[in-house]
Amino acid sequence: MNLKQLVNDKPLWDNFVEYLDDAISKNHTALEQSDNHVVIHRLQGAIGALRRLKYLREEMNGSDG
Repeated sequence: MNLKQLVNDKPLWDNFVEYLDDAISKNHTALEQSDNHVVIHRLQGAIGALRRLKYLREEMNGSDG
């Protein structure tokens, strides 16, 4: 699938963002329960990457955000 199709199909995009929010929530839960510094850093990176994906629509459509 073309990225432009994903970001310009509102129902599909909304479902994708819902998926991202759910994944962020699960990573937050794991982060709160972890006591391993390596795992904590990895989860923080994963959360950051998922949050950046939420801005994919603006990047693809050339918005200055």
